Amino acid sequence: MPEEIVSRILRLPGYGVYAWEAEELTGTLTLWIRQTASEPYHVCRGCGISVRDVHSWTERRVRDLPWGTWQVWLVVEVHRVRCRRCGVRTERLPFLAGKAHSTARLETAVAQDCEAAPVSRVAAKWGLPPETVRRMDKRVLHRWAAGRPRVPLRDLGVDEIYLGKRDKFLTVVSDLERGEPLWVGLERKRETLDRFFAEALPPGRRRTVRAVCVDMWEPFVQSLRAHLPHTRIVYDKFHVLRHVNDALDETRRAEFFRKGGHARGLLRGKRWVLLRRWAHLERDERRLVKELLALNRRLAKAYLLKEQLAHLWDYTYEGAARRFLITWLRALRWQRLPAFQKVAKLLLRHLDGILAYCHEKVPFGKVEAINGNIRAMLRRGRGYRDHEYLLLKVQKATAERRRLLRAA
Repeated sequence: MPEEIVSRILRLPGYGVYAWEAEELTGTLTLWIRQTASEPYHVCRGCGISVRDVHSWTERRVRDLPWGTWQVWLVVEVHRVRCRRCGVRTERLPFLAGKAHSTARLETAVAQDCEAAPVSRVAAKWGLPPETVRRMDKRVLHRWAAGRPRVPLRDLGVDEIYLGKRDKFLTVVSDLERGEPLWVGLERKRETLDRFFAEALPPGRRRTVRAVCVDMWEPFVQSLRAHLPHTRIVYDKFHVLRHVNDALDETRRAEFFRKGGHARGLLRGKRWVLLRRWAHLERDERRLVKELLALNRRLAKAYLLKEQLAHLWDYTYEGAARRFLITWLRALRWQRLPAFQKVAKLLLRHLDGILAYCHEKVPFGKVEAINGNIRAMLRRGRGYRDHEYLLLKVQKATAERRRLLRAA
């Protein structure tokens, strides 16, 4: 096999094949390569300058992209050079990714397959161990993340995802402008969010943050007030409405057990119809809701209060929103709805964070969308123990989806 033809097929600029060996039984092709220049330069791994003074050299065997059914291995000369800035350092090779035993283009091909298939299936396709495929994919994602431009952070979102009995909760901090997660950490304590500020958000980047969307979990609020004292804390609309829906459901259950006979049978199994917004109901569902509310006065009041509170976030001015909320709270005075009395106390304790939405229109839906993307990635990968790898996977998928939307 002429070495010139093999060098042209290999396509490594500046490097040529000087020896080769083919094993028919195993389908393995081994190529020995070196620089083709008569007096080659070597790039220092530390500072990136070109050096000619060689301290020593060795051979490294790395795997490359296959040629048809042949598995290709490269044996490349790796030099240690004397750099005037860094001392004796190993040279940087353009087609290798650090100290990995594979070429950068092989890692890129494996990572592309990992975007659409689980690691176990990609490992079976390439004939590699699953852990090796996972490390290759993670290295490619790290290189992709390092090349992204750093943009100022303006709107943040803090929420948690329930993982199960073993790991409990995963705290997710998101950039709501780009719609992607920034950082993840186990548990949902104040120390967890403190670790985010220590690891991912230095003091210089905190000055641009205008608002943080968070649920009414007090440890998160304490950490945000300590690290972002001049940033508005906006309580998530969907978490507030979830407490109202729980109060409506508690009222439904109380009336379900209090009533008997035919009325009890009508209330059974109607939970999701009552919890949905009136605007989202079909014609038959609206007729069913009217029949249920006509049977029970307390349930009708609770449903009306739930629908009214959803209009709180339609206001632009804080004074008007405050008057609306006070009027809504006064309407509870003589209604004999204990579950809604608990909600009223909760709203009064968190009034400033709820009304802060009038000043900072935080996109609430993006917080839930980001959590949905993370849950989808967890289901596809059947769980992730390496949460940094999970974060990189979700960031890459979100960025790719955003790029396709712009192109369309």
